[in-house]
Formats: sequence, C-alpha cells, structure tokens
Amino acid sequence: MKINTTLVFTCFILALSNNIYSQIGGDNVYEFINLSPSAQVTALGGSLISVADDEVALGFDNPALLHDEMHQQLSFNHNLFLADIQHGFAGYGHHVKKWDATFLGGMQYISYGSFDAADEQGNINGTFNAAEYGLTIGASKQLYDKMRLGANLKMIASQFEGFDSYGMLADVGAYYQDTTGTFSAGLVFKNIGTQFTTYREDNREDVGFDIQLGVSKKLKYLPFRFSVIAHNLQRWNILYDDPNQEEATFFGDQAPADNKGKDIVDNLFRHLIFNGEFILGKRDNFRIRIGYNHLRRSEMRVNNLRSIAGFSGGIGLKINRFKISYGRSVYHIAGGANHISISTNLKEFGKN
Repeated sequence: MKINTTLVFTCFILALSNNIYSQIGGDNVYEFINLSPSAQVTALGGSLISVADDEVALGFDNPALLHDEMHQQLSFNHNLFLADIQHGFAGYGHHVKKWDATFLGGMQYISYGSFDAADEQGNINGTFNAAEYGLTIGASKQLYDKMRLGANLKMIASQFEGFDSYGMLADVGAYYQDTTGTFSAGLVFKNIGTQFTTYREDNREDVGFDIQLGVSKKLKYLPFRFSVIAHNLQRWNILYDDPNQEEATFFGDQAPADNKGKDIVDNLFRHLIFNGEFILGKRDNFRIRIGYNHLRRSEMRVNNLRSIAGFSGGIGLKINRFKISYGRSVYHIAGGANHISISTNLKEFGKN
C-alpha cells in the first residue's frame, strides 16, 4: 500500500511538538515525553520540579520528588489536547522501608488518532493509527536531612503507520528543602538516552536532552507558594529567527531588525516558567493555580491579535479520599489543553 506522504509528515510534526514549543520542539524525537503529566503541572505552566507535594505524578518530571507519603498512591491523569489528541499518565507510588526508598511505576501515552492512507493520486486505501507510549520506573532516596536524589528510566515505543522507533531515556534529579519547609529547589537532567531502533535506517535522531533548575518559596503570612523554573539550560539561544521580523533595506534586500538588547531579554525569559499556587483550607484541601510560560507565548502568539497564549490556570480539591484537579493551558488563539486528574491513596481505604 502506498501512503500519502503528507499525512505521514503531519503525523510526525504532531509527534515532535514539545508542549507545542514549536520551533525548538521539532528538533527531537519522543517529544510527547515532555508533556505535562498532571492537571496540577499543566495549570502551573507545564513544569514543577521543586515542590514535593503528596502527588506521585510529580515524580515523573523530577524523580527526587518521590517520598514516603506517596506510598500506595494512585494517580490517573488525562489530557484533552489540541486537535482531538488524547494524552495521559497513570502512576503508582510505593515506599520500601528496608531500603528507605520510594518507587514510581507509571505509563504515559498519547494517541494522535486515525489517519487516512492514500496513494499519490489521493485515493483512500485504508486507515492507520499513530501513538506513542512511555513506561516509567523511578526511585528516590533521602541522602541527607535536606536533600534527596532520584532517577527515572523511561522505555519508549513510538508507532506511526509503518514507521516505528524504540528507545530508552533516563532522568536524574535532586531536591533540596530547608528546615523551615518554606524554601525548596530542584535540579533535573532530563532525557538522557537514545533510540534503539530508528524510524528510517541509519537515521538516528536526538532525544531532546534538557537541564532544568527550579526554586519554590512559600510565603510566611500568605497561603501562597510561587515557583520559578528554568529550562533548556544546556542551550542559551532558543530564539526563533523569524523572517517576518526582518526589515527591507533601500535596495529591497532583507536585513534583520536591530533589536539585540530586546532579544537578549526575550531569550532569557524564554528559559523561564513562572507559577503560583494559593493553598487554602484547614487541611490545604483547596488550591487555586496560575502559571505563565514565556517561551510558549512567544512562539505561539499571533501578531496583532490579542490572546492569553502562554498563560495557564486551574484548581485542586480534595473530597474525602480523592484529590481532583483541573488544569487549563492556553497554547494558541485557536485553543488549548484541558487536563483532569484524580488521585487517591490506597492506605486511606483501610481506615475506619
């Protein structure tokens, strides 16, 4: 069967979008692994590596966030993504006292839907599906009173019609929290790995190595915690050379606009994600979340049209034994992602 190359190419582009980071996202394979694992993370701008809440899905991005309070915790997360793409993550945490270590087992998935298979003349000959899966095994251990280390191993299966690829990635992370519990920091080396098999013979591609550093601070007199996350620290210049921003010279040639100072500031903020969370209630049962991702806004906004691309928000609520969260992230004027999470701890079902 001959496959319409345009359809296959479109499928690849969808697969290679890193949180729809557009221009820098299309450089690597397995980009789905960088999508937010939970509604909490989605509402906070797409990254949260410096907060060790009792949510096991946080260990997906920074394995050092895993701790003993996540023992027997289940987390189910589904993301209603753009263009009817379905994405989600399910995870389970388990603490082993003998080793004083907490483990994570999880599965991330993304389904791009069904596509028509056609020949060069456009005759439909059937359909094919496109999907990717990531099986995650992680662990963390408390080394000192204030510091914890962790690592994730992610086995990847990527399938696009007759193009398949399998690989393995690893994350190594560290987490620090001061004695007051109001300041914390996280450092992660993400996506260390390679393809075992490639989509095409002798065409090995990058997997998107990323260094992230985050800090979080909980205010003393206000139930609010803010975080700043820096990503892509292994690469300074993540600006997109947009030809639409070039100016015509007297002779009709194109010359780049002289915005060096502005570009430096813009490039700096593209590395940063800002978020905050109001933690309310006697038992912190209600939360209001907001976030801002400057890279997403810079690359997904439409000139001369106002939008809230790059902004995100959501809520979290605990009802009896269950935690329910909703996160909304705006990627573009055309729409965004709606993320729903439900988590519970199996230990609570044994209580009277």
